[in-house]
Amino acid sequence: MSLVNASEPALRVRGLRKRYGDVAVLHGVDLELPAEAVFGLVGLNGSGKTTTIECTLGLQGFQEGEVSVLGRGPAELFRLQGDVVAIFDSPSVPPHLTVRQCLEHARLLCQRPRRSCAEVERLLGIENYTRYRIRQLSLGNRRRVSIAQALLGEPRLILLDEPFNGLDAGGVDQVLDLIAELNRETGASFLLSSHQLPYLERVCSHVAVLHEGRIAASGELRDLLADSGSRIVLHSTQGGLAMQLLENDSRVTDLERLSSTHLKMRLREWSSEQLVSFLVEHKAPVCELIRQRASLDNFFRELTAGGDS
Repeated sequence: MSLVNASEPALRVRGLRKRYGDVAVLHGVDLELPAEAVFGLVGLNGSGKTTTIECTLGLQGFQEGEVSVLGRGPAELFRLQGDVVAIFDSPSVPPHLTVRQCLEHARLLCQRPRRSCAEVERLLGIENYTRYRIRQLSLGNRRRVSIAQALLGEPRLILLDEPFNGLDAGGVDQVLDLIAELNRETGASFLLSSHQLPYLERVCSHVAVLHEGRIAASGELRDLLADSGSRIVLHSTQGGLAMQLLENDSRVTDLERLSSTHLKMRLREWSSEQLVSFLVEHKAPVCELIRQRASLDNFFRELTAGGDS
């Protein structure tokens, strides 16, 4: 059963500007997280992802802009206790407590407990660590405990900063499955800030790319990838000739020479078979043709000029 008003965005940010002294880090950020969405916020290191989240939650001040979380402004966020949960990159869990003690204390603070401690331990794969003290756990298992605390109640908005750090492949799968399950069953909205783009692509319905303190793209993931389209990488021993033949052809867009023998492009109103036939006919034999599917990783790299996330 959904817990949210689907007509009201879970999170809205307008014109957010943040400076540290004379250094501007956010330049008018606009974000809107639809209710019941799983929203990915991606960007290069230092692009302002964590700063944006902290400003949104009132953990940092900002110079200009408007913020609304579940319909409330920064001065009213205290009224959302239990409705909003945030977990940051470095898990903050008391090191002297056991796993079960941490979960029991967190459950006492939940306004609407939904799961038992044993259930979230099992869901996160930490049921064999209930008597371990937090300081005895690996970083990955500490992160699982933090996420388990969030899943004890029924939050309407969950913000996770780098949720996959320190997790092995099995742990990542568990977290992704839990996000999808909680979103599907309760309508909880998620904001995931991460540089692990393939993981975000598996679970996110919406994505925003934050680049140099500005939103470079935002929208439904399927629409962004559809607009991006797939790419063709072509290998020809006559790469220079192929470039000359294609550079002024309207059926080819975004033509790029990768090397003396490799070209990358998009096709418009032209199939890959027609492309190969055309080049062979004009004495530019094709040795190999690879179609690169549209992906969040490729979309991000093109948008940020190939930078590493």
